[in-house]
Amino acid sequence: QLQLVESGGGLVQPGGSLRLSCAASESHYYAIAWFHQAPGKEREAISCIGSSGRHTHYADVVKGRFTISRDNAKNTVYLHMTNLVTEDTVIYYCAAAMYVRGKESILECGLEYDYWGQGTQVTVSS
Repeated sequence: QLQLVESGGGLVQPGGSLRLSCAASESHYYAIAWFHQAPGKEREAISCIGSSGRHTHYADVVKGRFTISRDNAKNTVYLHMTNLVTEDTVIYYCAAAMYVRGKESILECGLEYDYWGQGTQVTVSS
């Protein structure tokens, strides 16, 4: 039901910035999260935001460098990435959780995600 369209990936120099976008086809979801995944590594949630935009969470690896936000009029969630380093050269995915289940909590993005975007590659290189 829910369609997620990602954009904004590409090549950037170390220390640079990028803004990723995740456009949702509708707003009837509980939370949107950003994940990253390197080859051979587990996909990891790095940030999430509630549907109201009032709750946000960041994993330690991106805390202080990345900012998640949303534009309600456009039904789009953004991930503004700054101070990029080579370790950020991974694929980024956005995902939507339609509702909370049982003991799940948005506090650390620990939700079951129902829909996923196609992924967008970020490459940080000089």
